[in-house]
Amino acid sequence: MSRLNGDARKALLYELDGTLGNALGKTLDRCGWEPVTVASDQKLARAEIVFCNFTREVLAAALCRFKNLPVVVVSRLPEVDGWLDALEAGAADYCAAPFDAVQIGWLLDTHTGGRERVRHAAAAA
Repeated sequence: MSRLNGDARKALLYELDGTLGNALGKTLDRCGWEPVTVASDQKLARAEIVFCNFTREVLAAALCRFKNLPVVVVSRLPEVDGWLDALEAGAADYCAAPFDAVQIGWLLDTHTGGRERVRHAAAAA
């Protein structure tokens, strides 16, 4: 999943606690992506997707700060209600620990892949 120039694609880990962020970061790394941890007061790094925890305040801040990027909510436990609440609040998707490289790869492809960009471009035309 690396770019042609050899640089890994970047995924922002926004306001995730250390344990959850480390686990997701290791899975992103296995998928060929560079996890970049960023707090609310830090300068932004270039990235293609954002993963954040789900409190309404953090999600709202992430959606505002990263307007042009898909924001995926990260949880410790898979919960249907949490998934629905996150989507209703504006998240692009939801994932829960333990993280599986296939699942995370699917999320990355879905939200940053070429097919998705073509569909958005067609919808905007």
